Order: sequence, then C-alpha cells, then structure tokens
Amino acid sequence: MDKIEEIKQLLQERQYKKIRELVEGENDADLAEMLEELEAEEMIRVFRLLPKDDAADVFVYMSNESEATVIEALTSTEIGELVNDLYSDDVIDMIEELPANVVKRVLAASNEQTRREINHLLRYPEDTAGSNMNVEFVDLKAEMTVAEAITRIRRIGVDKETINTCYIVDSSRHILGVITLRKLLLSDPDASIKDIMNDNIISVHTLTDQEEVTREFQKYDLTVMPVVDNEDRLVGIITVDDVVDIMEEEATEDIEKMAAITPTDQPYMKTGPWQTYLKRIPWLLILMISAFFTGKIIQGYEHVLSSYFILTAFIPMLMDSAGNSGTQSAVSVVRAISLDEVKFSDIFSILRKEFLVAVLAGGTLAAINFAKVIYIDQTTAEIAIVVCSTLWITIVIAKMVGCLLPVLTYKMGFDPTVMASPIITTIVDAVSLIMYFVIAGSVLGI
Repeated sequence: MDKIEEIKQLLQERQYKKIRELVEGENDADLAEMLEELEAEEMIRVFRLLPKDDAADVFVYMSNESEATVIEALTSTEIGELVNDLYSDDVIDMIEELPANVVKRVLAASNEQTRREINHLLRYPEDTAGSNMNVEFVDLKAEMTVAEAITRIRRIGVDKETINTCYIVDSSRHILGVITLRKLLLSDPDASIKDIMNDNIISVHTLTDQEEVTREFQKYDLTVMPVVDNEDRLVGIITVDDVVDIMEEEATEDIEKMAAITPTDQPYMKTGPWQTYLKRIPWLLILMISAFFTGKIIQGYEHVLSSYFILTAFIPMLMDSAGNSGTQSAVSVVRAISLDEVKFSDIFSILRKEFLVAVLAGGTLAAINFAKVIYIDQTTAEIAIVVCSTLWITIVIAKMVGCLLPVLTYKMGFDPTVMASPIITTIVDAVSLIMYFVIAGSVLGI
C-alpha cells in the first residue's frame, strides 16, 4: 500500500497520531504533492494535523488552487497563524491568486506587521522586482565587529528568508556593502565589518521588470540580490528560488504566446475545457480571418491554376516551407531578445546573418526540390523552375520577416513573442502565394 492509500485508510479509521508519524520527516515539496492527490476534505484534515511551522513550509509548495481550498477551510485563527509564518513574497504570491472575499479574511486574520508588509508589497505592479521581493533579510552596520554581526544574525536570523548573504546599511538604509556568512565565520571576531565587506553591490530597482531581474542573476551568478527604491534605500531582497519560479513563468508565457494561446497561470490539468477554450478561441478566430486573405489570393489567380493545374499540388509545400523558415528565425531572435543578447542597434547585423542563412537554406531546398519535381513528379522544366525559384525567394523573404518583426515589435515596447509563429506564418503564406503566381505567370506566359 502506498502512502496516499495508507493516509486515506488512516483517515477513515481516525488514526490521526499514525498519520502524523507517517508524514513526519517527509520532504515539504513531496508532502505538498501527496496532499494534492487527496480529496479536498481529506487534504484539509491532513493539513490541520501538521505542526504549525511545518504547515507553513508545506503550504508554499502547494498549487494556487489547493492553497485557496485550504485557506477557505481554515478558521481566522488558523489563517493568522499560517500567514504570519509565511515569508512576505509567498504571502503575496498566494494573495494574488485568491478571490477578493478570501483576501479580506487573510488580511483580517494577519497581525499588524504582516498586514503592513502585505499592503506595502501590493503597491508594486505585477511582474516587477518589488512584487517578487521578500522583506525578511539580515542587515548589519558598518561599525559592527564580526562577533557583533554574528550575534545579531543569531538573534534575528531565525525568521529571515536567508542569512547566507547580509547587507550593510547606513542610518538611512542605503546599502554600503555586502558580506557572506562564510566570510564572517572565517574572519577575525574583532575585525570591523567595514574593513572586510564587499562594496561592489549589484542591485535592482523595485520597478525593474522580473525578466530583467533573471538576466541580472544569470549575468552575475547570484543567489540573492537586493532591491532598492527611488532613493536607493534597501527595501527587500530577491532569492534564487524566486528567480527559478519567474523563469518558469516567463518561459511558459512565451511558449503559449508563440503558439497563439492567451497565457494562463493555471497548470494544464487544473484548467477546465471551458477555460482552455476561452484562452485559445480568440487567436484561432484571428488566424482564421487572416487565412481568408490567402484564400482570396488563390481565387484571384484561378486562371493560372486552371491553365496549369499541377501548380496546385505544390502550394502546401511552398507555404509550409516558408512558414517553417520564418518561424525558425523568429524563435531564434525572440530568444536572443529575451536573453538580452541583441538590441535594436543590431538589426542590420541580424538581417545580414539571416539573409545569408536564408540564401544557403533556400538554395539547398530548391536544388533538392528541383530534382524531386523533375524525376519523381515528372513535370516539365518550366514547372520545376517556377516551383523552385518561388521556394528559394519565399524562404529568403520569410526569414527576413521572421527576424525583423520581433525586433521592431520589441523596439515599439511590445512583447516580441506575439509576432512569432502564427502571425509570421500568416504573413509569409500570403507573400509566398503572391510570389508563386507572379513567377508562374512570368515564366509560363499566362
């Protein structure tokens, strides 16, 4: 019998002591996963059996839906105990996903300090450093000795997000330096903090976009970063575990946008058919309407197709090849923009690179396709020239469009992922058809 079934059996038998013993020592993330496999009523009963400190640690690993279920079932006293044991960034993450009436209960049940911290953090726009930061950190004074600093860490560190990195601030809370716990432990107890601290500080502003925060973490290989306000005062920290969550969130959002899906915060299996439909149908309607133009292009060149019906057979290949080529360039450029590897000033270098790639790729596909059209499809040389020259030209155009649109979109302040696969494919499809029929009319004399 696995643990889930065993817990269910013990719940039926009301063997609560055995349940506590069974989950004791279980990893917090694993225990949260186990709880979510139970029915809602069972999950709440087991959650209430957890020790107060363990309950808070497990709670942060639960999904937004499970967190809401637990919060709605707890009493005001239980909510207060839970929320007051959570770190501020975890509380904000939870509150942002809860219904308004539940948020009111959470705020009412919280102590004054927690409520003040929540209200302070909620002022910052979503997806900024301020909305992701934690206000529980260790600050030190430059005048302290190493021994005094370690004593302070022991006194206040138990409730802090991290004690591995401490920040030295002045009376106005401006950051003077940073020091690691490792350096403190290995230094002379009588040494002054100001003599051994590192004054080369990397920080972000409260309004810095969370994607920029992740790039800073990657660039400087950090595990924690201070957050400052408009007056350069230390107001919080962002830790690497928050950055991992941000990276997952941003990657998921980009993938969904590139696939023409409105982004959602809910896991796939937690999203019902109706919600999924609502996220997908707007883009499908837009793309269906845009496909109307490609249909009109074909209708406009019916005389070409009626004279050489064989040309119809090559339309899917031309459109797919061009669309795939444009998507390749778009995805590469969007990724480079996301990683801050390219800027708008690099646009001509990007165009030159993609043009050379397009010429080589288009030439290779055209040459292979020429042999296929002649020897396998057994058409005339004129038809082969029309198909293969169109293929080569449209691949060049597709790659130019695929790399150019994301850069221009980014320059205008929009998300470049919205210009990825679906929209670029639609544009390229229309261009490839027009080129196909123009070349056919010219070569075949129609």
